Amino acid sequence: MTVSSVLVVGGGIAGVSTVAELRKNGFVGELTLLSADAVPYDRPPLSKDYLAGARDLESIALQPAEWYADQRVSLVGDTVAVAMRPDAGEVELADGQVLTADRIVLATGGRAVLPAIAQVRRDVPAALPTGKRRERPVVSPIHVLREVSDADRLRTSLVPGARLLIVGGGLIGAEVASTARGLGVEVVLVDPLAPPLAAAVGIEVATWLHGLHADHGVEALTTTVETLLESPTGIAAQLKGEPDSREFDAVLLAVGLVPEAGLAEAAGLETSRGILVDADQTTSHPSVLAVGDCSRLRDHHRAEHWEAAQLDGARAAATILGSPPPPATAPWWWSDRYGLHVEGVGEMRSPDAEHQTVVRGVVGEPPFAVFTLRGERLLGAVAVDDANAAKAARRLIDRAADVRASDLADPTQSLRTLLRR
Repeated sequence: MTVSSVLVVGGGIAGVSTVAELRKNGFVGELTLLSADAVPYDRPPLSKDYLAGARDLESIALQPAEWYADQRVSLVGDTVAVAMRPDAGEVELADGQVLTADRIVLATGGRAVLPAIAQVRRDVPAALPTGKRRERPVVSPIHVLREVSDADRLRTSLVPGARLLIVGGGLIGAEVASTARGLGVEVVLVDPLAPPLAAAVGIEVATWLHGLHADHGVEALTTTVETLLESPTGIAAQLKGEPDSREFDAVLLAVGLVPEAGLAEAAGLETSRGILVDADQTTSHPSVLAVGDCSRLRDHHRAEHWEAAQLDGARAAATILGSPPPPATAPWWWSDRYGLHVEGVGEMRSPDAEHQTVVRGVVGEPPFAVFTLRGERLLGAVAVDDANAAKAARRLIDRAADVRASDLADPTQSLRTLLRR
């Protein structure tokens, strides 16, 4: 069937990648991008430069405003989809307008997980219906961080001497802790894992990364929050194992995301911890595809990193065009904290009878890298302030190249030469 029109629902990196790849690879039909914001923007800076006030909204736009007109993309901004009728190729907007297309691509992203903390204020995000992104209170001492409006609200609390509680020590929580300390904020970070991110970077690197918080004046605790109560001076947080509550001016809930699959589920598409898709990003309805954080490849875990969403868009575009998909590649992610740049590729595993950990350099003395080997096959790597090591490791994984542990460990051995063997 010839596809003459495509409607992409969602203006994150997955949605913008889809329309960009379609145009780049020769799609000449009608392209519509539906965005909840006036202009789609990049999310990683929300916990870093944008939150710190070092960048503005225009500078984090995924594409310049004029790009959409240049690429003949009809950008429908500041609205959301409320219903989808796949058999008719229809998407209904909040204002009652109905858009139609031969193919619909869902790029609806995710929303912040709201942990079950008892007795929170009635006006905080945890008490709101899911999906009501524009109905959050303008001012609240309890925050999440998924949208630019979230970052704008949180920034007002990050003044020198303010007291911030961060619930969750993953990538977002750690990045915000770093940003807040740079602004002179007193930070307490809590997470039940000791240390957080061990599954992603290995126990040794995770322990060192988590220790950076204390080095920079953050009180990092291995515990959970039992209650959050409004108090005359802000929020009283009762931490498990402590006799008395602590007072904070603001609280950030940074414990993950939930895929926005409600639109698909209401339309009868198959969902389970996300909109289920095949390898070509097609959902259970043949005319609907799904990409990014809202989607999950059948029998796999969801990938929640920036590049994974971008590649989903490229695969969806290839499916619509009937073209070969982009080549598979090892997953890659990055994070920044306290002036350090961390990159991870592939899969890190703890040492056991089958897996070996190899260190290049010294953990805790950047630049360094840590690798996971199974036999002579590289499975994963994490690098701190060593982008070249991460890039080379990814290529070695993609090529299924045989490598020796001694070569990986030797800082005088160029990893690029291993690619030529």
